[in-house]
Amino acid sequence: MTAYAIARLHNPTAHPEVAEYIERISGTFTPYGGHFLVHGAAHEVTEGRWPGAVVMIGFPGMDAARAWWDSAAYQEIAPLRSRHMDGDIILVPGVPQGYDPADTARAMRAGLEAAG
Repeated sequence: MTAYAIARLHNPTAHPEVAEYIERISGTFTPYGGHFLVHGAAHEVTEGRWPGAVVMIGFPGMDAARAWWDSAAYQEIAPLRSRHMDGDIILVPGVPQGYDPADTARAMRAGLEAAG
């Protein structure tokens, strides 16, 4: 099942170390089957607040995403970014093939009925 690394960078800043990070990051996730889905694109906020920039990287699964995050190659370059911009970064699994949100709603209703 596909997994994603999603970053919300609060104060994206141009800096030589950030440029180096951007130059090197693809080389850290490619061995784990990772690829950019969103990077550097302007986003449109339709509800709430979402300051900063959004980055999304897709992976074949959570094991690959975790292996990339924990890899020596990524951990070596991470400070190049984190010294110059704050962010929230998550790893999240996608939904399985054939996912039906109605199943989630049915389970929610059953739980509500049992509790109430």
